[in-house]
Amino acid sequence: MNIKGKTALVTGASQGIGRAIALELAQQGASRLLLLARNRQRLAEVATEIEALGVEVVILALDLTQVVEVNIAIAQAWRDHGPIHLLVNCAGVAHQAPFLESRLPNVQEEIAINLVGMYTITRLVARRMAAQREGKIVNVSSLMGKLAAPTMATYSATKFAILGFTQALRGELAAYNIRVMAMLPSLTDTDMVRELKWFRWVVPTTPQKVAQALVAGLHKESPEILVGWQSHLAAWCNRIAPRLVEKVLLMAAPLSKGRQKRQRLRYVRASH
Repeated sequence: MNIKGKTALVTGASQGIGRAIALELAQQGASRLLLLARNRQRLAEVATEIEALGVEVVILALDLTQVVEVNIAIAQAWRDHGPIHLLVNCAGVAHQAPFLESRLPNVQEEIAINLVGMYTITRLVARRMAAQREGKIVNVSSLMGKLAAPTMATYSATKFAILGFTQALRGELAAYNIRVMAMLPSLTDTDMVRELKWFRWVVPTTPQKVAQALVAGLHKESPEILVGWQSHLAAWCNRIAPRLVEKVLLMAAPLSKGRQKRQRLRYVRASH
């Protein structure tokens, strides 16, 4: 896909990977960008940067869990600014905790935003793309959508689900000339992950490299876009030796052996 002259909608565009993707699309010649996120002030800051590049920007300060508001906003945007040619689903949250210490509100938030929110916006946009028989949809998953990580159980679950959702839509929507792709960044140095305990031996990539990989993937129309050599190596190793990869992930997880033993003892005692 050549993004020049096209209109793109990017969710989660106020920071991190979403912000970097919006800026990269602007630099690649998109004519109009619709930026969606919850924080209006941060969206306005990104919009100012993009407008300096001569690209029209529309701010959609929305919470993807509010279905009615999102429905109305997308209908108005399509009516006022014309068709959307590219949808990039980048909005997401992550909470890190050992599963036995996880909190239900955090789990619910991850599912609501990462999965149900993505479903909501995709359904609204895909129906209109189908009517115009043209469109591209990129769902940002994660390397954790292929390699489930200790301390990130729900986040991994949502990212696995995104891959399944993407694969199903790829087949269903092809008849409408809509291409559906998945993007799988590894650990990326963003505000979100700085609040997490990083896994050992993982070298973070930058949001800019992720955005550049997205554009390259759009040109190639790759069904899955892996970012960086670590992602390619990890995915390859998981196909060849999945049990070994599980052991390595457990060793790399930010849980010491001592803490794991204490947790096991605590919950064994609690169960008696």
